[in-house]
Amino acid sequence: MREMRLIANNIANASTTGYRQQGIVFSEYIRQTDLAGSLSMPAANIQNTSYQQGTLTQTGGQLDVGIEGEGFFLVAAPQGERLTRAGAFALSSQGDLVTQDGYPVLDAGGAPLFVPPDASDLAIAQDGTLSTQGRPIGQLGLVRPLDAQAMVREGGVLFRADAGFEPLENPTLRQGFVESSNVDPILQVARMIEVQRAYEMGQSFLEREDERIRTAIKSFTR
Repeated sequence: MREMRLIANNIANASTTGYRQQGIVFSEYIRQTDLAGSLSMPAANIQNTSYQQGTLTQTGGQLDVGIEGEGFFLVAAPQGERLTRAGAFALSSQGDLVTQDGYPVLDAGGAPLFVPPDASDLAIAQDGTLSTQGRPIGQLGLVRPLDAQAMVREGGVLFRADAGFEPLENPTLRQGFVESSNVDPILQVARMIEVQRAYEMGQSFLEREDERIRTAIKSFTR
């Protein structure tokens, strides 16, 4: 059921900009018992995230930025600094560069990026430098998590890097592009069918086992 929920969420976000596919890892849970030595059962408590590159889709938007290769944008969420790959940005009423959720996009020093109202020719270089009329006005904060697998997902496209992060050296950004979700809908639907069949097989096994135990009890009580 946990894996089915993750698969359904992946499919629902197949067209969400910057979304990272989720998966689940099954492990063996073993507990000592007084009667039969130990009890073993599967546990599905570990979630993992795919950081595979998504397709860069050209939009032509002046404020759309796609990351080619590793790295994350640094944004200021209400809970603190967060990382995201979703580069479909916009301008707030105050002129700050913000995400689709309205969170300020931070520069390399951790401050909000302000875009002058007359910046009609805004250009974003490969290293994240913003300029207008040939004059630099700021630089996007691009970072790399110290431990990507330890990051915690918050919402659809935000991540909390508990292990910390560091500035990304030699980033590759493309203005006028956004990174699509890295979900493959066809593979996810195929996996959903596989999980559903496994669930039905497990349910059938439990029903047969229940019938066997009932038959054994009836035989012993005669």
